[in-house]
Amino acid sequence: MPQNTFIERATASDSSEVAVMVGELLGEIMNAIGVQAFNFDLDETTTRLRDFLDQEKYFVFVARDAHRQAVGFIAIYESYALYAEGAFGTIPELYVRSDRRSSSVGTQLLSRAKSFGASRGWRRLEVTTPPLPQFQKTLAFYEREGFAITGGRKLKCGL
Repeated sequence: MPQNTFIERATASDSSEVAVMVGELLGEIMNAIGVQAFNFDLDETTTRLRDFLDQEKYFVFVARDAHRQAVGFIAIYESYALYAEGAFGTIPELYVRSDRRSSSVGTQLLSRAKSFGASRGWRRLEVTTPPLPQFQKTLAFYEREGFAITGGRKLKCGL
């Protein structure tokens, strides 16, 4: 990772900046798959993220450049399952702005998430990739970082 990039834990005051990157991430996914898979509203996302951070339901780490500009982020939350032998972390979002990809920012964000999870006694981290084959490079990144395919697909059902 370049020396001019650092990772810090986000606070509620970072919510709008992170929410903008969430919009970029979702837009990139929808553009690649050609489906309006997400509803995104910047104000609602900012408010939701601020609430999640304040209540410690969500933990976010932001990568910043030497000018303190956000270049990426990772979000994690605590999950529980019998198959996972207790508490573990789930990564719902990991995003690095396109001009900073392949510069180890994603690796540093994952490293921080792994350290954070270990400090909380989590047994593992889990992640679902965006749709394949459009995001095959994303899958390869996670595999290089020690994640293994466990089978299945992520499914959702509206309530």
